[in-house]
Amino acid sequence: MRVLVTGATGLIGGAVARRLRAGGHEVVGLARSEASANKLTSEGFAVMHGDLADMASLASAARAVDAVIHAASPGDQNTATHDQAATHSIIEALRGTGKRFVYTSGCLIYGSTDDTPATEDSPRNPVELVRWREALEDEVLAAAATGVHPSVIRPGWVYGNWGGTAMMMYGAAREYGVARYVGNGQNRWSTVHADDLADLYALTLERAPVSSVFNGVHGAATPLIDIARAASEAAGAEGRVEAWPLDEARQSLWAFADAIACDQVVSGEKAKRELDWRPSRRSIVEELRSCASAHA
Repeated sequence: MRVLVTGATGLIGGAVARRLRAGGHEVVGLARSEASANKLTSEGFAVMHGDLADMASLASAARAVDAVIHAASPGDQNTATHDQAATHSIIEALRGTGKRFVYTSGCLIYGSTDDTPATEDSPRNPVELVRWREALEDEVLAAAATGVHPSVIRPGWVYGNWGGTAMMMYGAAREYGVARYVGNGQNRWSTVHADDLADLYALTLERAPVSSVFNGVHGAATPLIDIARAASEAAGAEGRVEAWPLDEARQSLWAFADAIACDQVVSGEKAKRELDWRPSRRSIVEELRSCASAHA
């Protein structure tokens, strides 16, 4: 298939683009700058110019391919506005074609869970940072009634390939000699390696029934303090960690602080059962420790 991947220079989209190319698909990346276009071209991907804020260019790119994977996120105050507009534009462009559309949501849509792992059928109680995604997920899945073949993937905390939120703690430890974790550190993160997640996207693109939803997580939920300690060790800070009180973290990180402090146990078993997803990469703690070896 010829597949448009938004965010193909990012952590998730980049891993997805490489996985699709390895699987024999032609990948088209959406580039909003010459630097992005050059990066995509250097990796062997086709390029279409446009960005999430330019609905006409996005719709044109979507119409020119066989399927769309939307994995881009500005990661700023415009994220909700741009994601909603981009998703609506993609759905409209694909209307009546039967083409596949894979939308990237996230496990933060469940909010804090108890010790019973959240599944795709669990109630949604999104943290404030992603509250808008609940209605948008519903719109994506409802697009099946208009001749689109939609799916939703809800990744956990993504790591690997020197990216992801955990690398903020690594960077802080490198600079200041201590990794800070938000809250008391006992909250758990459900995680996934970017390359394992990319395998899930490929399987979803190729096999998922219409209006499917899959959690992209693997392995045991890990307390944040353990992740911070591994980041500190990797950065050469000898495991030194420090609590960052939530109220203080909010002053710098706003709603993202509450997302980091969210306590989640999430199940990825549905994708393993229904799509034969077989994640195999090392855990987030092992991955961080491997960074230490890289700098040794």
